[in-house]
Amino acid sequence: MPIVTVKMLEGRTEEQKRNLCEKVSEVVAETTGAPIENVSVIIEEMSRNHYATGGKRLSDKD
Repeated sequence: MPIVTVKMLEGRTEEQKRNLCEKVSEVVAETTGAPIENVSVIIEEMSRNHYATGGKRLSDKD
């Protein structure tokens, strides 16, 4: 039972997230041989003030 966690900044539409889950599930099933119904995808969305690079939060770079 493969479990994939996708961490990304918030702001994607429901359709984009739905398509992401479908495509990730298809690729994982294809490459691992697991039945697609056994593939789980977890999306963890973060706000721009919860993500930093180079010591600066993305919300501070705007």
